[in-house]
Amino acid sequence: MTSTGTGHGRGHADPLAAYSLAELRERHSSKWREYPPDVLPVWVAEMDTPLAEPIAAALVEAIGRGDTGYAVAGGLPEAFAGFAARRFGWRTDPAAIRLVPDVMAGIVEVLHLVTKPGDRVVVNTPAYPPYFYWLPRIGREVVESPLTLNARGFRLDLDALERDFAAGAAAYLLCSPHNPTGLVFGDDELLAVARLADRYGVRVVVDEIHAPLVYPGATHVPFASLDAPAAARSITLVSASKAWNLAGLKAALAVPGPEARTDVAAIDVEVSESAGLLGVIASEVAFTSGEPWLAELMAGLTANRALLGDLLAEHLPEVGYQPPQATYLAWLDFRALGLGDDPAGWFLRRGGVALFPGRKFGAPGCGFARFNFATDPERVGEAVRQMAASLNSRQRAGITTALHAL
Repeated sequence: MTSTGTGHGRGHADPLAAYSLAELRERHSSKWREYPPDVLPVWVAEMDTPLAEPIAAALVEAIGRGDTGYAVAGGLPEAFAGFAARRFGWRTDPAAIRLVPDVMAGIVEVLHLVTKPGDRVVVNTPAYPPYFYWLPRIGREVVESPLTLNARGFRLDLDALERDFAAGAAAYLLCSPHNPTGLVFGDDELLAVARLADRYGVRVVVDEIHAPLVYPGATHVPFASLDAPAAARSITLVSASKAWNLAGLKAALAVPGPEARTDVAAIDVEVSESAGLLGVIASEVAFTSGEPWLAELMAGLTANRALLGDLLAEHLPEVGYQPPQATYLAWLDFRALGLGDDPAGWFLRRGGVALFPGRKFGAPGCGFARFNFATDPERVGEAVRQMAASLNSRQRAGITTALHAL
């Protein structure tokens, strides 16, 4: 099915409605090349949008002057500091910020610096899948500290977190806002985390890549902005990649709290040079001139977040859905449907829809799957209808089998 969008989206109020399905299938990114053309992809965290016009113009200018050499941070730290002050009231020192290739690479580098091989690193599960790959690869043990789930949604389990800290954790990798649940932590929760980290001597490393993508009714509080020793010793990884759809351009920043400057200063220049210069250029423009486009994006995402809830209630009422407070990712609970640990596999095989398998997010992800709704509303509807149709075909097959047994 093709969307009603036309051309390349110039002048569209909603960046999500810019491209037809045929145009998106011409993309070379993993979202659109991982699966065959008859599969509708709503899995990886990549948006179906054009670039914000100021970013596109800056990249065209860079290509025109052959500006594709090795990366330096340039004005990016100052650009982020200005954005953080405007958006979150978070005052950072640009001179202390270091360039890294992406948030995950920055996390790995920071953990190299503030922990040692064999150390235990606590993460809240379900958790971003690369954590489970990279931390063991650098010799750190992942300690799963599950979030709790009740009728009001996911919450941080502070009692479990204290037990995990007390058991000998060296670091806590906090994903805030949380991927995949979309949970935004309140300042009281974060202060409680900081007190626990201080009590047990745990270093806090924070992934705040989704911070610009918070919906009305929730407020992102940068962990490093808290008045607590653990916050002063924390290191935060940030990037424009998620909010402005720049993941392939490779640029992120390591932002130290006041007491962590020496650690961040130890990041080797070779690490910074592994970032992409076009990513630095694009990110600087995003943080300085990209907020009008971001506002248009958030309006579209807000509508899609509600639309997904309506569609699920109509076509898949058994599926649990807690609208995320941030991100464009929905964490869907399929356990009531009896599809086993990997419902994403079912919908890929039977429905032609690619979700991100929940079991890759740790043990609490079994029976769940992640749905990316950063696309045209029509494609959100098509994905849900295809998923529902695959279950209807299962029901028909069950009835046929029962009749044959009579």
